[in-house]
Amino acid sequence: MKFIKLCVVFIFHACFALPSVMASEDAPPELQSLNQETIELYRTGKYDQGVLVAKQALALAEQNFGPNHPDVANNLNNLAILYRAQGKYAQAEPLYKRALEINEQALGQDHPFVAANMNNLALLYRTQGLYALADPLYEGALAINENAFGPAHPDVANSLNNLAELDRTRGRHVQAEPRYKRALAIYEKAFGPDHPAVANTLNNLAELYRNQGLSEQSLPLYKRALDIYERALGPDHPAVATSLNNLAALYTAQGQYRQAEPLYKRSLDIRKKTYGPEHPDVANSLNNLAELYRSQGEFMQAAPLYTRALVIYEKTFGPSYPGIATILTNLAALYTVQGQHALAEPLYKRSRAIREKALGTDQLLKPAI
Repeated sequence: MKFIKLCVVFIFHACFALPSVMASEDAPPELQSLNQETIELYRTGKYDQGVLVAKQALALAEQNFGPNHPDVANNLNNLAILYRAQGKYAQAEPLYKRALEINEQALGQDHPFVAANMNNLALLYRTQGLYALADPLYEGALAINENAFGPAHPDVANSLNNLAELDRTRGRHVQAEPRYKRALAIYEKAFGPDHPAVANTLNNLAELYRNQGLSEQSLPLYKRALDIYERALGPDHPAVATSLNNLAALYTAQGQYRQAEPLYKRSLDIRKKTYGPEHPDVANSLNNLAELYRSQGEFMQAAPLYTRALVIYEKTFGPSYPGIATILTNLAALYTVQGQHALAEPLYKRSRAIREKALGTDQLLKPAI
């Protein structure tokens, strides 16, 4: 079964939210307004509009500060994040690299903003399965943060979490576990046991254990993370939806479908309420609920959910977005189980073509992201 999972987002993990605007005090109000609009468009999944606004902001920053100012780097970073969200990795990479170069020259190679740029570029590489490129960037960011803040700072925990996520993706469970645990200890000491950053790390550690088939170890971590999110952020926060999704995935893997279904449905309801019916997170939930129904042989219920998820992804990202390949594969597997091979075969072919275009044929043999 192929579930689409979305990482939990806080300032410590830039997966959903653009980083805080780092505009100078003398930045014109128009630039600050454009930056805030960019963040809101990104948050609501309006990536095409967000790109247009981010380009305006970048042009204005360059006009006011010149081409090599940290504010320009910030706007380059924002535009790159939007391109990455669209699956336009080739457009995102040079922007991330230019932002990194600007901050290294303007602020010095050991500045925390440089570490943040390195983390963002590393995430782009990790998303593409280019782990050998991501690893030294994450390691470099960790070294910068430890040098700048000391070994027990939340930014250090963020770097540890990122490295652990890379380790988990590569199947290096032995390396990942102590990094997660160290990050968790830092967050608990810095923020207390009930902070969303703690929940984020608990969730990631639970994912590590689930990947190893250690359900008894992952279940209490998922539940504690969910409890923290609900109390800290409220029952209808998107982070709660993601946590519900992850717990449901564990129940599904255990064959506990009755426990999983209401969690997936609640996650879907939260995302619809938060983002509207056309957001990629809604597609994520639709796909996962469809996978649950397919696991139970409820094919008539699964097929329209896959189709709806596919429509949302294509509308949002275009026909070549790598995430579309997962939904195509899932829908093709459904048709295969039903013996509808004529319907399944073109979906499998299209899925493989998307993956080859995004990752290259050699990358198809690496672990799934």
